[in-house]
Amino acid sequence: MSVFTTVSADELSEWLKAYPLGTLLELKGIASGITNTNYFVTTTAGRYVLTLFEEHTAEELPYFLNLMTHLAERGIPCPHPVKRKDGVQLDELNGKPAALVSCLTGRDIETPNEIHCAEVGRVLANMHVAGEDFSDKNHDTRDAVWRKATAEKVLGLLDADDQAILNQTMQRQADLNVESLPQGVIHADLFRDNVLFDGDKVGGLIDFYYACRGAFLYDLAIAVNDWCVNADGSLDKTRVMAMLSAYHAVRPLKAEEKAAWTDMLPIAALRFWLSRLKDKHFPHAGELTHAKDPQHFQKILKWGIQHQAEIAAMWV
Repeated sequence: MSVFTTVSADELSEWLKAYPLGTLLELKGIASGITNTNYFVTTTAGRYVLTLFEEHTAEELPYFLNLMTHLAERGIPCPHPVKRKDGVQLDELNGKPAALVSCLTGRDIETPNEIHCAEVGRVLANMHVAGEDFSDKNHDTRDAVWRKATAEKVLGLLDADDQAILNQTMQRQADLNVESLPQGVIHADLFRDNVLFDGDKVGGLIDFYYACRGAFLYDLAIAVNDWCVNADGSLDKTRVMAMLSAYHAVRPLKAEEKAAWTDMLPIAALRFWLSRLKDKHFPHAGELTHAKDPQHFQKILKWGIQHQAEIAAMWV
């Protein structure tokens, strides 16, 4: 973990007295994740995940907890927040905002095939539909304004070729009217490590802490850029078509989304290239940083710019 808040078994046992979950049997740290501190918690009532939030404030978190509750109650396989005996679902532990959620089945997939991609497309579309009547609002913290400001911050640190790629993609972003596309609740971070598979079926979508209102197509592009990409940054047409077709069968994609597809994929790659460049060149003080390689998304972005016709043909 990049930030770690230690919780002892004695501390957690005392904290759990406010919950209708029986007594603590096991507390085990979760090694993955770079933003929050996570533990598996097993009690006499079952198994749960405890999250201590290292960056989000107590004022920001109700949106995410309410969203997960909303989606879980509509059949979406996502964590369901657990309430205390007094009905409160956001607590505090060792000075950090904290929450308990249900523990989902499955494991993440390192090398997805077209079956996995189709299943992710289906579940993502179901999530978009299920969130249509969710009334809470949340701002995208990695929106076009953030991308523009971050691009300006890192531009001078790049070589000439990368500067050209960045400038070209920023122009694409400026020219695309995202607000004209179908909007709603999006996950905004649906990478392979945020989906648990139980066999060939999704057992859970996790890590909703970038969720916000946005363009459904942007969410789909983020998923495609991780689930359907090859090591050289190119897209695998079979996997792309599997994901898009399964998505389209649940929430039919619109003509305006097709028109925006060749621009949206580079913009979705830009978001993660910029965040990784920022983490590399401007790491947060005091954190044990596990910075991911920015060049991974530079390759995806560059390929997307150079293969527009090929991308346009990857559509349902």
